[in-house]
Amino acid sequence: FAQDLSQISFNEIPTLDKYSAEYLGDRQMGTLSDMVSQFEYAGNSTQINYQGRPVRVAPIAYADLIKWFTNRGTGLPAYVLVDMVTQEAQVIRLNEGMKYSFSEPLNRNIMRHLRFQYPTFMFSTPRFEIDEDGQPWWIAPKVVKTIGLFGGVDIQRAVLCNAITGESQYYEEVPTWVDNVYTPQLIMQQYDYHGTLVNGFINSILGQRDVTVTTTGYNYIALNDDVYVYTGVTSANSDQSNLGFLLSNQRTKETIFYDAPGATEVAAQASAEGVVQDLGYKATFPLLINVAGQPTYFIPLQDNTLLVKSYAMVNVAQYQIVATGSTVSQCEQQYIRMLSEKGITQEEALPQTQATGTVAEIRSAVLDGNTWYYVRLEGEQVFYALSAA
Repeated sequence: FAQDLSQISFNEIPTLDKYSAEYLGDRQMGTLSDMVSQFEYAGNSTQINYQGRPVRVAPIAYADLIKWFTNRGTGLPAYVLVDMVTQEAQVIRLNEGMKYSFSEPLNRNIMRHLRFQYPTFMFSTPRFEIDEDGQPWWIAPKVVKTIGLFGGVDIQRAVLCNAITGESQYYEEVPTWVDNVYTPQLIMQQYDYHGTLVNGFINSILGQRDVTVTTTGYNYIALNDDVYVYTGVTSANSDQSNLGFLLSNQRTKETIFYDAPGATEVAAQASAEGVVQDLGYKATFPLLINVAGQPTYFIPLQDNTLLVKSYAMVNVAQYQIVATGSTVSQCEQQYIRMLSEKGITQEEALPQTQATGTVAEIRSAVLDGNTWYYVRLEGEQVFYALSAA
C-alpha cells in the first residue's frame, strides 16, 4: 500500500467532492454573459486526469426546447472544467460547438446517434470526457452479458464518439487518455458477487463464512495517469470496521485488494466531524492516501454552502487519531506529529528536503512542546524546518 500510493503528491490531492465541484461549475455559468439565458449547466460531471491534474468536466445544455431550436445550428459552445485541487472552475469555449449530447432531442441525441451507428451493441451510459488537447468526447462502454441472455453484466471495451463531429470508433484497446470505461457501480457489484459467493450460495445465506462486501460509498484516486475507484471492504455483518479496501483502474479494471483493517469511511467521517462540531462542518466521503507509510483517510470539511473550509486526516487503524488544519499542508504536519507522539511513526517520517547554500536567517518556535528551527538560505524566500530533536 505505502509503495503503491506513495506516488500521489500532496499537490495533486482533490479537495472537492462531486457535489462541491458541480456546485462550483454551476456558479461559473455566469461567465457566459453573452449566452447565459440560452444554456445551463448539464451536471453529472466526470472525474478525469487532464494534463496530469484531477479535474471534473461536464457539458452545458440547452435551457429548453425553444433554446435548442434557435441554437441547434451552432451546437453547444462550451463545457465546464473544475480543478479538484485548486477549486478553480472555468468555462472552456470551443471553436466549434458540440452537436451531439444528451440535451439534443432528435437524431443528434448521443444515445440515438450511437444506436444508429452500432445497432447490435448494448451501451452503458456514455460519459463526457476531454482528451489531452481539450477536445470533447463521449465514452460509451460496450455492455456484454456473460451468463445467458441477461446475467453476468460486464464491459467489453468502448466506443469513442467525437462530441463535435459525431464520428465514432470502437476500440479494443482504449486510448490511455480515456479514464472512464468501467463504472464504480459495476466494479463494486462484481466484487460483492465474489465476496458473497466465495464459499457457495448456501454459505452466503446461512453460515456466511468468509463473506465480505463493499462499503456504502466510493471515491476516486488519480494514480499513474489513470483514475482508480476506491472503496472499503467489510464483513457481511455491516459493522464499523473495514477488513481492507479495493483500488480498481476504471480504464482496465485492474483491481488490487489491500489488507488494512481499520475504521469504515462512515466512522472516519463521524470522527472528523466530532473535532469540528462547534463549527458545524460536514465531512465529505474520505479519500484514501498514504501519509508516513500509514493508510489515512483524507477528508475535506464543508460548510452549509458546500465550500471547503477545513481538512481532516484520520488514521485508518486508529480512527481516534484525527488532525485538522485550514490547509492541506498544515493538516499533514499536525497529523504526522500526532503519529510520532503516539509512537506509530518516527519523526523522520516528516517530508525531507535537501538544500545547499549560505544561511541568511534562523528563527525558532515551540510547537506542541517541541522546538523547531526555521532556516532561510540566501537568495531564497522559503524556510526549511528542522526539529531540535
